[in-house]
Amino acid sequence: MEYRYTRHQCVRGTRPDVETHDKLVLIKRVSEMRVTYQIRLLTYLALQSGRKLIIELPENAKIHRTLRAYREEFANTIRIVRN
Repeated sequence: MEYRYTRHQCVRGTRPDVETHDKLVLIKRVSEMRVTYQIRLLTYLALQSGRKLIIELPENAKIHRTLRAYREEFANTIRIVRN
């Protein structure tokens, strides 16, 4: 994993909105969702801890092709839910 740094040379990080023993939940209220550094970091965390990453999106949100490809690559780890 290639880490990104802030301008003060601190490693960037992220936490899920909900964390349970078997899943990490990321809640996003956007019109279009792409693969972001946040999603890549949470995917890594989910893989390392043996949990699933659930990305919760609005019903009418579009999923960018990069996220579709990324979800296919990590099909056993990432699930997208619409509310």
